[in-house]
Amino acid sequence: MDDVPFFDIQLPYELAINIFQYLDRKDLGRCAQVSKTWKVIAEDEVLWYRLCQQEGHLPASNISDYSCWKLIFQECRAKEHMLRTNWKNRKGAVSELEHIPDAVLCDVHSHDGVVIAGYTSGDVRVWDTRTWGYTAPFLESEYEEDEPGMQPYVSFVRINSSLAVAAYEDGFLNIWDLRTGKYPIHRFEHDARIQALALSQEDATVATASAFDVVMLRPNDEGYWQIAAEFEVQKLVDYLEIVPDTGRYPVAVATAGDLVYLLKAEDSARTLHYVYGQPVTCLDVSANQAAFGVKSLGWVYEGNKILVYSLEAERCLSKLGNALGDFTCVNLRDSPPNLMVSGNMDRRVRIHDLRTDKIALSLSAHQLGVSAVQMDDWKIVSGGEEGLVSVWDYRTNQKLWEVHSRHPVRHLSFNSHSLITANVPYERVVRNTDLDFTAHRRHRGLVHAYEFAVERLALQSTLPVCRAPEDTAAGYALALAFP
Repeated sequence: MDDVPFFDIQLPYELAINIFQYLDRKDLGRCAQVSKTWKVIAEDEVLWYRLCQQEGHLPASNISDYSCWKLIFQECRAKEHMLRTNWKNRKGAVSELEHIPDAVLCDVHSHDGVVIAGYTSGDVRVWDTRTWGYTAPFLESEYEEDEPGMQPYVSFVRINSSLAVAAYEDGFLNIWDLRTGKYPIHRFEHDARIQALALSQEDATVATASAFDVVMLRPNDEGYWQIAAEFEVQKLVDYLEIVPDTGRYPVAVATAGDLVYLLKAEDSARTLHYVYGQPVTCLDVSANQAAFGVKSLGWVYEGNKILVYSLEAERCLSKLGNALGDFTCVNLRDSPPNLMVSGNMDRRVRIHDLRTDKIALSLSAHQLGVSAVQMDDWKIVSGGEEGLVSVWDYRTNQKLWEVHSRHPVRHLSFNSHSLITANVPYERVVRNTDLDFTAHRRHRGLVHAYEFAVERLALQSTLPVCRAPEDTAAGYALALAFP
């Protein structure tokens, strides 16, 4: 068709496509009922490919990958509806990742379904919850084999798409490349215990804090790891995060007592925030903002707040909340635009509107305080000090379901089809080691992987039935290129 009837004029086909591209899926459906000519335009592949990209379906695909993008859009919408229904009705499967005998869980982290855990035995283990039928490998630490059981505790673990990092109580740091093998590609030593560890989710940048020093590590052009930047701070670091999408020079944010530092690799440490006697209680960063909880002390009590700072302008944008309890967790990076979710020791989960600086929603969630929280465009998943994991539909202000374990929830992460939770004990001493392990594994911490996509389930079960086989106790494992 060269000319398209458009009311009382004739338009070229390309111009008609340009007009129709401003319509959503419902309007395109209505326009397809006007005439045969309009139906051809409303079902053009360019328009439905654009809609798929706008709603986040198959973002890495090209328009030539499929012949009918309208059908692909309908299938993606149906899959999204199925996943949302499974989340609401607690329909899916859950696996308990395997314990290490005679060891207590110390720290857990995950990225895109890949889970890393560190133990009091010094072992570091990795699982890929997207893959079935493999044995979860141990990442070797290269400690002396003639000293069994003498390895130091694992303090922190972090993982991204290609690297795994573990910090130990004796100040050592191991970095593994998950694509090449189970032995460290780099080993770094601090003189004192490592107090904080951060790993970039986008590239190979690692930041550590030990004593009064913060060190950034990254490989050079030849692939050899080196110190990219080193900073000296006035107090011991409590929290450390790497700012995403900063380009060639890495940027980090560190908190030390009542001080908040902005650390740029090409510059010296800059004080982003400081109020004497008001310590920082939690921290999270996005590409251009930092959010942290501040505890109010002293004669003039203003209530505990969350401050949001611009990293470019280095100034405070918002002061949110006025709570009696300490803010224990805040999630800025994973929240929808203009929203932020936080957890507090006063048992409440709050959604903050960054446009109005007001609390959009407040939920009474956990009896002993909130320890971890994350949200998307319709739900909140929160974890508490009492070991409870709760899922909420915040549009209806309703709790959908909950799962309880013995220890506090120290890590949770979810995407559209899966959820990872970790209950890490307060105590790092193994009790009753002479007794049966399976009877006392509740003392050693738990890591659960939930799957809500039906087509991904090898075995379907209702939560929270454990899907792991009894002989291995591992439902998931990592599929990596180990020699």
